[in-house]
Amino acid sequence: MDWTWYLFRFDGRINRALLWQALLIVVLLASLLGLIGQAIHVLNGQRSFTSTLSFSFDFALDDLFKVVDPRAYRLLASADRSTLILKALGTSLFLWIYLATAIKRLHDRDRSGWWIVPFFVVPGLFTQFSDLLPDSNWGLAFVLAMQIPWLWGLIEMFGLRGSLGSNRFGPDPLAEVEDSSASSSPAQKSWDQQSELEIVPPSASPPGGMHVKRST
Repeated sequence: MDWTWYLFRFDGRINRALLWQALLIVVLLASLLGLIGQAIHVLNGQRSFTSTLSFSFDFALDDLFKVVDPRAYRLLASADRSTLILKALGTSLFLWIYLATAIKRLHDRDRSGWWIVPFFVVPGLFTQFSDLLPDSNWGLAFVLAMQIPWLWGLIEMFGLRGSLGSNRFGPDPLAEVEDSSASSSPAQKSWDQQSELEIVPPSASPPGGMHVKRST
C-alpha cells in the first residue's frame, strides 16, 4: 500500500478498516508526542517522572477549534514554548491525516469531501462555543439538533459499507482486496489441463504373444 497516498492525499477511496487504522495511527503518534513533551519537562526539571505518566486520547482535535476561539489566546502566555511547538506540529499532522482519510472514506460512500463540513466542522465549532448560548428550552433543542449531523457522519464513515463497484471517485477498494486474495488462493487457480494429462502414444501392434487369427 502507498502510505503517502493513504495518509496525506485526498483522491481515491478507502474502506472502513483503513479509516479505523488511520485513527489508531493518530493515537500512537499523539501518545509519542505526549511522551516527548513530558520528557522535555523532566529534563528541564519542571516535573517529576511520576507526574508525567498520563496519556490523552482526544487526538488533539479539540485544539483545532480553539484556534478560532479568542478566549483560548489568553492561555498562550502561561504555556511554555516547547509545548506550543509540539501542539502546533501534532495538531497540524493529526488534522491532515484525519481529513485525508475521512475524505477518501466519504468518496467510498460516493459523497463529496465537502460533506466533512456538516459532519465534522459544524458540530465541532458548535461544541467549542456552546457555553456561550443562553440556558433555555430552545437552546437545548438546538444542541440536540446539532448532534444529528455528527451522529450521521459517524455512521456514514465508520459503519456503512462503501458503494458497490466503481464510482466517480475510483474503484471499489473491497473489490480490489477480494480480487487479489482470490488470485493468490491455490483453490481458485484454474486447472491446467495440459500439465495434468499425460498423453501416451498408442501402440500399432498387439501385445507380445498375441496374433490375429485368419479365417480360411
